[in-house]
Amino acid sequence: MNCGACGTGNAAGAKFCSECGATLARTCASCSAPLATGAKFCSECGAVTDAQAHPGEKPRHEPVSERRLVSVLFADLVGFTAASEGRDAEDTRELLTRYFDTARTIIERYGGTVEKFIGDAVMAVWGAPVANEDDAERAVRAALELIDAVPGLDPALRARAGVLTGEAAVTLGATDQGMVAGDLVNTASRIQSAAEPGTVLVGETTRRASEAAIAFADAGAHALKGKAEPVQLSRAIRVSAQRRGEGRAVGLEAPFVGRAGELRLVKELFNASVDQSRARLVSVIGVAGIGKSRLSWEFEKYIDGVAANVWWHRGRCLSYGAGVAFWALADMVRGRAKILEDEDADTSISKLRAVLEAEVADAVERATIEPHLLHLLGLAERTAADREDLFSAWRRFFELLAEQGPLVMVFEDIHWADEGLVAFIEYLLAWGRHHPIFVLTLARPEVADRHPGFPGSNRSAATLPLEPLADEAMDELLTGLVPGIPDDVRRRLRDAADGIPLYAVETVRMLRDCGVLEQVGNEVLVTGDLSTFEVPETLHALIASRLDGVPEEERRLLQDASVLGKKFTARGLAALSGLGQDDVDRLVASLVRKELLDVETDPFSPERGQLGFLQALVQRVTYETIARRDRRVRHLAVAGYLATDAGIDPDEIAEVIATHYLDAHEADENAADAADVRAEARRWFTRAADRAASLAASLEAQRAFERAADLTDEGVERGHSLARAGELALMGGRMDEAEPLLEEAISILEASNR
Repeated sequence: MNCGACGTGNAAGAKFCSECGATLARTCASCSAPLATGAKFCSECGAVTDAQAHPGEKPRHEPVSERRLVSVLFADLVGFTAASEGRDAEDTRELLTRYFDTARTIIERYGGTVEKFIGDAVMAVWGAPVANEDDAERAVRAALELIDAVPGLDPALRARAGVLTGEAAVTLGATDQGMVAGDLVNTASRIQSAAEPGTVLVGETTRRASEAAIAFADAGAHALKGKAEPVQLSRAIRVSAQRRGEGRAVGLEAPFVGRAGELRLVKELFNASVDQSRARLVSVIGVAGIGKSRLSWEFEKYIDGVAANVWWHRGRCLSYGAGVAFWALADMVRGRAKILEDEDADTSISKLRAVLEAEVADAVERATIEPHLLHLLGLAERTAADREDLFSAWRRFFELLAEQGPLVMVFEDIHWADEGLVAFIEYLLAWGRHHPIFVLTLARPEVADRHPGFPGSNRSAATLPLEPLADEAMDELLTGLVPGIPDDVRRRLRDAADGIPLYAVETVRMLRDCGVLEQVGNEVLVTGDLSTFEVPETLHALIASRLDGVPEEERRLLQDASVLGKKFTARGLAALSGLGQDDVDRLVASLVRKELLDVETDPFSPERGQLGFLQALVQRVTYETIARRDRRVRHLAVAGYLATDAGIDPDEIAEVIATHYLDAHEADENAADAADVRAEARRWFTRAADRAASLAASLEAQRAFERAADLTDEGVERGHSLARAGELALMGGRMDEAEPLLEEAISILEASNR
């Protein structure tokens, strides 16, 4: 193969000239995609090529004109002239450069192409040279992010944008002229001019193509220059779902207010992780109901909308059972392999192996990683393993994914996490630091007590505390939830909420349940008298008031559900309640409509198809309404179900089962079968300890053996449990804890000649 640039002969299959370094592969001048030998048209964008062009030369061809369905974005700055006044010329140029760089980055992140910059305006296009089915949605997402980003460049600046979708004349391969032309471009520019600062206006075609994932408000008909008739426009409010409407809320969703800065920071840190190929952690901390889950949902929608392929993982730390070892991490692996929690072992192993074969090319690495992942999921023999070996294999699995594209790991309720999981996260940040791995943890303030020092002083870690919303944000939230809400009611609700957004949302749900408010489409309207409404003093009291309005049959089912946990299956609910599946389905449907329960629909969640409480606080308040004797009966029923009929390996959830037996025992320590229940609790804590020890989670295993020891009056059993706890404390380097445990164990066993 001769180089077209210098004429030097090169070996067949060479990619670059050995003499001058020129590329020997032909590429499309329009989209830069590689061209097959002799190709007359680009297989990626359809542009004409010069099949006779010599390697090393840029293909010569005339631009090709087509009619295409495209989405055009126009955006410009408002206040730029005023902001430039009195500013040094170089500073003004620097500001404009940063604006252009920001605009280009955002547009390209959503798969768009910058057509041109005109003064302080930018024009971008989606649908050419390469089209995607969700181009209109991508354009609106980019517009919303752009207007949100501009004030961060200069507080005096605002941006406005217009997006229009339709047919236009497109010139593929254009180098000295605009790629898109026609009335569509002119109209998009006029739409942008009609927008208020800080807003995005779109045409009707754009709205129809993107409303599954974008929330819009009617902006009325506008008289635009050059148009004979007024043009109907809509204002894009926010991204309300994942691409093409997946994950869209079916009930009441409050507007996202007062957290734009926090969301922007999370996005920026994620993008820095990608650009720098560095592992990063952001720990979001706030009290219950402050908006941690909502912030992560907004971030998830953002990740779903960008053009790059991102490996998304989410795992939940269990609140019941004092932190089942590595449960959230196992959740992520199950989700990646699409393994359901109650899937049988053979199917689970097949699915995991399929993922490893697809994503881990090296057979040696695959053979190293597989047994350790099987161990994590409880699908392999539980022999005690070295923590370093486990951590190394788990880390390498996620690193290999991150080498193919950015990887996100969201750990919910990290304050419930076991010590081993926290140690793995810190290990991942340290050893996987040269990979684009972004870890987001959600925690309540008590994480500082359970895991002192987390996330520590690691320079790759950042803590993001969520403070109560300001009065202005709460007013915006309430007005967005209930347009037309009387001012006095809004003020009373705002004052009672004390900046906690969940309080406002639950209040609106309660009023809707009472018939004072009515949901019509995506809006909630006032249909009753609010003048005599008494505002509950606390969020706890508010939720209790909602539960009081639930019919007795539904409330009993909710109580059963609260004992099962935050997430549960319909089969488990039927087993505990004693109702037939049809009755359970009917009652659950009603509770879902009332937004007390929801259904997990995430296709990558091992809990998909399961039911759950919409809010953890609702579960807690519901549980507290159960009489102690009734709690005992329910806990015993749940323990029996989980141990035999749940479809999950009971050793995987041994600590959960043990805690149900313990709670049943503590509910009535004088019951006739109290000794038997206590013995069951001890037996299951011992099994939980063995499982944790097999995963090198020494602290969790130690604590489980200590709890087992506290549940027996028989000296030898107590001595053996304390001895195992002491050994695990030694393994974990906790000498101050090991000494008293071992001393007591020795004393007990010597006294009994054991």
